Amino acid sequence: MRKFLTLLALLCTTAAVAQQDAKINIDAVQLRKLQVAEVAISNLYVDSVDQEKLVEDAINGMLTKLDPHSTYTNAKATQKFNEPLQGNFEGIGVQFNILNDTLLVIQPVSKGPSERAGILAGDRIVRVDGRPIAGVKMPRDTIMSLLRGPKGTQVELGVVRRGASGQLTFRVTRDKIPVNSLDAAYLIRPGIGYIRLDNFAQTSGSEVREAIKKLEQKGMKSLILDLQYNGGGYLGAAVDVANEFLEIGDLIVYTEGRAIPRETYTAKGGGRFGKGRLAVLVDEFTASAAEIVSGAVQDHDRGIIVGRRTFGKGLVQRPVPLPDGAMIRLTVAHYYTPSGRCIQKPYEKGNKRDYDMDLVNRYTHGELTSIDSVHLDSSKVYKTLERGRTVYGGGGIMPDYFVPTDTTAYTRFYTALSRQNIINELSLHYIDQNRKALSKTYGNIEDFVAGYEVPQSLVDSIINRGKSLKVLPKDSAEQAETVPQLRFMLKALVAYDLWDRSEYFRIVNERNPIVRKAVELLMKEPDSVTGL
Repeated sequence: MRKFLTLLALLCTTAAVAQQDAKINIDAVQLRKLQVAEVAISNLYVDSVDQEKLVEDAINGMLTKLDPHSTYTNAKATQKFNEPLQGNFEGIGVQFNILNDTLLVIQPVSKGPSERAGILAGDRIVRVDGRPIAGVKMPRDTIMSLLRGPKGTQVELGVVRRGASGQLTFRVTRDKIPVNSLDAAYLIRPGIGYIRLDNFAQTSGSEVREAIKKLEQKGMKSLILDLQYNGGGYLGAAVDVANEFLEIGDLIVYTEGRAIPRETYTAKGGGRFGKGRLAVLVDEFTASAAEIVSGAVQDHDRGIIVGRRTFGKGLVQRPVPLPDGAMIRLTVAHYYTPSGRCIQKPYEKGNKRDYDMDLVNRYTHGELTSIDSVHLDSSKVYKTLERGRTVYGGGGIMPDYFVPTDTTAYTRFYTALSRQNIINELSLHYIDQNRKALSKTYGNIEDFVAGYEVPQSLVDSIINRGKSLKVLPKDSAEQAETVPQLRFMLKALVAYDLWDRSEYFRIVNERNPIVRKAVELLMKEPDSVTGL
């Protein structure tokens, strides 16, 4: 008790001294209150306490009373969060899935360590450094932690390969593995390129630039930049991507906060696609950095925005690293588009539930299905910088061309099969059984799209698996309506397993209403209002 009282007195004395430092914008007494509370609880509480959890709960408690995007992550979660944005991680370099409690290699990363060691698509990795990972119901995160490791370290893999007797052994030297933020890039129609960006990572600018270069070599004159479901990422990456479409000196975004002075970001020039016709695709999940690019393109009248109103995430988070590798991401400013629109949608401090329900409320109120149900804030009217078109603030980016969500795209039965993972699991099993034959028959995606048909046996196996799990259609009519949907998605999944995500999107985009609308607009004569 004496030690505790001595420490308590020291903390209070330090508070009095710290209070005299006018340069620090903090109430030192309140800071010491937190310290005293932690010391008191840790030393005097009737039961033992976990000090780490106690402090984490205190931090989370403070952050929940602020805005919806100020967050805390522990060291492990921080590392996992940062990997997709850093553009690489260190490991063996395979895309994999779990089939029947076994790691199945979908594709080794091109020119990565596993490919160099001889690992093939379809291989099953059953041991890692002598430790069984197949048939033991090991969590996916645990498997990933065994395969990843510092560049230059070696790992021994036990592999079962179809057609080979016994277990094969490979020694793989780990290396840096690129994490691409670009999902797809191809000519969707003659002269019209398509690029889909999954997030905004450190490498996004160079990825988009290289994709534009390759598409131009194939005759691209117009471009679709797909930012649907893009939740954002690095501000710098958004600036790099926007730079590819704007002229030198064009304002891309500016930030401003109570303690943070205004900071502007402008185009540096030299973008690869500064003149061609451009359509940016957005939906209600398009957020943050993706909204920065969309807003800049719209405000400069550089292209058309097609889709639905974006999420409305315009808060700038500054990372605050903590001593144990944990991190606070604290909101310090707002994003503003070149015309002055604040991207952030309204929120009430501490009321995260209502904020999280926003998308549900949009659907309930009909905003996702009818443009007449979209309520724009008439008090926040702005003008685009080149043509003086009216645009609105108040949260998110409203597209120039609204496309309602297709509520009839999939039946209730299809959705139930998908939620049970039946479609993915059985398509994976099918491709595993038929990979060699399919690869031999279809040498490229064009031949596949033109000639491949999903076998009835695969469709039947999915429906039968559904029956065994009591996932049933309400009647024969719903089953008949579901089968074409199954065939369409299965064809896309097989393409993904044979090649990659770009080939997957070549197929699914043909039924995506927002993509189809953009193609239609770019194939027409330029609009008299937008000039595009």
